[in-house]
Amino acid sequence: MQTLRCCVIDDEPLASGLIRSYIEKTPFLEIAGEFSSPRDAIYTILNNDIDIVFLDIQIPQLNGIEFARIIPADTRIIFTTAYSDYAVEGFRVNALDYLLKPVSYEEFLAAARRALAWYEMKHQSDSSKLQSQVSSPEKAGEYIIVKSEYKLVQVRIADILYIEGLKDYVKIYVEGSEKSIMTLLSMKALEQTLPSDLFMRVHRSYIVNLSRIKVIERNRIIFGRTQIPVSESYKDTFAEFISRRTLG
Repeated sequence: MQTLRCCVIDDEPLASGLIRSYIEKTPFLEIAGEFSSPRDAIYTILNNDIDIVFLDIQIPQLNGIEFARIIPADTRIIFTTAYSDYAVEGFRVNALDYLLKPVSYEEFLAAARRALAWYEMKHQSDSSKLQSQVSSPEKAGEYIIVKSEYKLVQVRIADILYIEGLKDYVKIYVEGSEKSIMTLLSMKALEQTLPSDLFMRVHRSYIVNLSRIKVIERNRIIFGRTQIPVSESYKDTFAEFISRRTLG
């Protein structure tokens, strides 16, 4: 079963603690942070693979509805609020569910199961779509075929330098081409399909071809004029890879 990484944003300590306790007792959920404001949470959400945010609406600094509009598309919202009159707006920002306080564990679990079903269905769709595009190495020298600008484009896996995630799209940067290939795929689908001994995710928004890395400077991977940051979530894994290949 897939595990969903979650964080809680609520300025009421009792309400926040209750949701946190529900996450901790639910086997397929994992708590990644508890915050009293969106401003405190934004770094964790942008730099970690957060699947679900349990978000209050009436919070200081930034309204929960407004915050839901600016976070990455792969991170989904479950609103937890005392106000029923925000329900329509909540669903307009594509919230997975809308829970009215006080939230019982039964209500919480039902919403969490809906979230899990959504992610599993999306994962299956992404994986099957990409797997069908990956040819066998024996027949085609390891390449993928992606849809880009109403065309099918064949991309040799070994030629990929790095991949950049942009909400619902990704950009694939290939050696020898100044223009990237933009296609409607998720970072998770690519990460799970590309060879793990050749590609590594180093940031929420970047996957790199390890064999194409030439320069690393101050925790950044340099590809020409592009500097790719290695985020805290992936720093240890990347450092281990580097140390295994460093002489002296």
